[in-house]
This record gives sequence, C-alpha cells and structure tokens, in this order.
Amino acid sequence: MTLPCLLCFNGLSIPTISIKTSYMNADSQSLPCRVRLLGVLLGLSMLMLASLPLLAEDGWVHYPGKEGPGKGKRIVFITGDEEYRSEEAMPMMAKILSVRHGFDCTVLFAMDDATGTIDPNNQTNIKGMHFVAEADLVVLFTRFRELPDDQMKFFVDYFEAGKPIIGLRTSTHAFSYSRNKQSAYIDYHWQSSRWPGGFGQQVLGETWVNHHGHHGQESTRGVIEGQAFRHPILKGVKDIWGPTDVYGVVHLPDDITVLVHGVSLAGMQPDSLPNYDKPLMPVAWVREHPQPHGKNNRIFCSTMGAATDLESAGLRRLLVNASFWALGMEKDIPEASEVETVGAYHPTAFGFNGFVKGIKPSSHSLP
Repeated sequence: MTLPCLLCFNGLSIPTISIKTSYMNADSQSLPCRVRLLGVLLGLSMLMLASLPLLAEDGWVHYPGKEGPGKGKRIVFITGDEEYRSEEAMPMMAKILSVRHGFDCTVLFAMDDATGTIDPNNQTNIKGMHFVAEADLVVLFTRFRELPDDQMKFFVDYFEAGKPIIGLRTSTHAFSYSRNKQSAYIDYHWQSSRWPGGFGQQVLGETWVNHHGHHGQESTRGVIEGQAFRHPILKGVKDIWGPTDVYGVVHLPDDITVLVHGVSLAGMQPDSLPNYDKPLMPVAWVREHPQPHGKNNRIFCSTMGAATDLESAGLRRLLVNASFWALGMEKDIPEASEVETVGAYHPTAFGFNGFVKGIKPSSHSLP
C-alpha cells in the first residue's frame, strides 16, 4: 500500500513524499529497513519545515485588498506605543480598509524577537520597515520610538519623497532619541532644538505639549469645525466621542485646516457634560507639508485614535475618509463610508503596561 506523508505547519498542509510499503507481503524481512527509511524521510521533512519563514510572526500582518476603490493601493500601518493600544487599533482599521474598501494593508509591530510576540514597550525595534518603501500611504501610531538607523531610513526616505502620512494620538511625539546621540535622524526627536519640536511639530503640526483634559477622568467629544464642514474627510461624520482626554495644542502652523475640535467632558461617558472651564482644542486637522523638490506630503493628524476611541463609528469613518483623501482619492469617498468592524472588536483599556501579553502578529490575521 501507499503511505502518504502529510505535515501541517501554521494551518498549512504540506505533502512531502509517498512511500510504498509491503507490510502484508511475504517479503517481511524488508520491513525494518523501510520503517527506518520512513523515519529518515520524516526527519528530513521536519528539518526543511523548521527552516521555513515564520510567516506573520516575522513582525507584521498582511491583509490583501478585496474588491473596492482602493484596489492596488498599499497602506502600511506602523504601530508602537506603550499606552493607547495601537497594536489593537490599527489591525482593526486595516481590516476595514482592506475588506470594506479594497486597500492592501500591512500592519507592523514593535516586537520581542526572543518570543515572537508583540511588545509595545520595546522602543527600539519595529520589524518590517522595508514595507514602507513600497507604500502609497503610511499610518503612523507610535510613541517615543528610537529605531535603529537601518529601520528608520525607510520611513525618512518615504517622507522625503513627498508621500502622504496619517499621524494618530501619540505620533505628535512619535520619536525620541535618547540612546544614540549620533543617529542620522536625531532631529526627528520630539524635543529637537535644531528642528524645533522634531517630526511631530514640523510635519504633523504639533509635538507633545500636555494633557489639556484630566487624563483618565475627562473624555473627548468631537465637534466639527463649521468653516470646514464641506471638507471631504468630514463626509458622513456625525458623532465622535472617545474616552481619552484632549491634548494641549499650541504650535499649529498657519497652513493647517482644522476639521474637528475637542470638547473636554467632565466625565467618562458620551453624555457627560462639558467642562466649561476648558476651551476647545483642535483634535483633527490637515495640511500639505512642502518638500524642497516641490512635491508636498498630504498630512492628516488626529490626537484621538486610541483603541477604545475607535469604538466610535464616527471616528472610524473620519480615519477611513482621511485615508482616501491622503491618497488623492477624495472623489471616491461615499456619503457614508462603510466602517463596520470586520469581526468582533473588544479593545483593551488604555494605560501603561496594560497591553495583552503573548500576542503574536498572526493573532490579528483574518479568519
């Protein structure tokens, strides 16, 4: 009879070899030899299997674009913050943009290489930065990262090429260079003096200032700027609320167009009353950042975006529309873009050292 050797790896069935045996034949003296041969071949197959790449455990997860207006466009999400669960929020948004709108999406994570698990506390390692080189749009959600120069170069080259960037929440202080003072990219530091405010202030429009709202006790109600209500990013956006507080904003340049202001609510519920002692602050805006060669980066920035903030369908719609706009596809924004989550979404509360341990990138794969 024939014995098929079939191995399974990461959910994939891998046929290796078929061996003819004669257990029932009169020539039973050949049985030990054939059993040994089978063992050798199985051992070789396992060695070959062990040499295969770890697929999604390399530090990223990929969502091929389904049908939709985004077909053929590539979005790369760079995650890595210790507090607001970007490692949960961005896979959820990537699934929406891939499945509902057709964009090809890849999400990168801060990694613990020893365990192959996501570790947002690791400020010096985001695997898969080479994907940025082929991206049409980068969505940045990091906090105080100090990437090795060989990783950071992919992002800087992308930025200097005049390509679009979406920055969320802590990306106003995305980079912090405290270890390698000789880095070629030290000016990206959030407190840079040579490039005041670093990447956040110079490109997104703001660096870290303060918590305008009372962190953990006051939430944010988004209010659309009246003079910008016809902006395509605001199409179909009706209701924005999130449990994170309003950030202080004081450095916005003149070329900014504010889309949404944040009201500090005196409580952690959507119907909490406003804290009337605190003025409104911008929480979402757009600009075009000029490059010396003449091609401008389209920039969208929001100081909202925590995983729990994105339970708000209005905020999800704002980010989906911003992706279309950043790519120059504002004519493709529907009256109410589809923002239903793909599968269940139960985000972890914000807070330091609160991330779920032991999660691998493949945990965020589509079923």
